Amino acid sequence: MHALFVSEVVLMVDGKINQISKKTWYKWSFYINIILFFIVALFVYLLVIDSLQFKGGYDWIYITRDIGFLSAALALIFFQFFRNLLIIMRRSL
Repeated sequence: MHALFVSEVVLMVDGKINQISKKTWYKWSFYINIILFFIVALFVYLLVIDSLQFKGGYDWIYITRDIGFLSAALALIFFQFFRNLLIIMRRSL
């Protein structure tokens, strides 16, 4: 019964994703990229501030937090960049 419910949910979500137009998807992708760049800018700023104010003790936790968020945001940005590059290369060939 549980597996049947999960498969129905997956089909419903898949149907809704397929209904999104390319124009809407590109608009959402644009806004997601803007948010990611704000996250990168914010955590680069916080990394600089936290590094300059480092005095030892538990301050390394804040620097680790900044590096973690930067890594995740940059990974998503590079993933989208290379995925879009692949799409462009496929269209031009």
